[in-house]
Amino acid sequence: ILIAPAAARAASCTVTANPVAFGVYLPFSATPANSTGSVMLNCRSFYGTYTIALNAGLHGGGSFSNRRMSSGGSFLSYQLYTDAAHTMVWGDGTSGSVIVSAYCYGSCTSTQSVYGRLPALHVAAPGSYADTTTVTVSY
Repeated sequence: ILIAPAAARAASCTVTANPVAFGVYLPFSATPANSTGSVMLNCRSFYGTYTIALNAGLHGGGSFSNRRMSSGGSFLSYQLYTDAAHTMVWGDGTSGSVIVSAYCYGSCTSTQSVYGRLPALHVAAPGSYADTTTVTVSY
């Protein structure tokens, strides 16, 4: 009898993202606006380390320090962080950004919070602002 080791089975992972939605932004507020989203990873038959990276978004020009949402021709700066203290910019590990990594042994479900922040006193034209950020999971 030959039994294939668990590592020989095909790993299967799915990713689900819940958006960071800021709601109505008050440009004359002296405090930043914060919101939280999440990235959930569900893996089966996977043994090892995985990483979760975020890109700079559609309107950031490839720069994590320049993440911004768009409404027509107007832009509103924002940032995404791995921590509630808003100190670690979530990116791809370049330009001072960090990635999230963890270990899975067999089957695992992991939910990582995404902490978003809009700066205080950022004048922006009225409108509905949005951006798209790509989540990349490597395992």
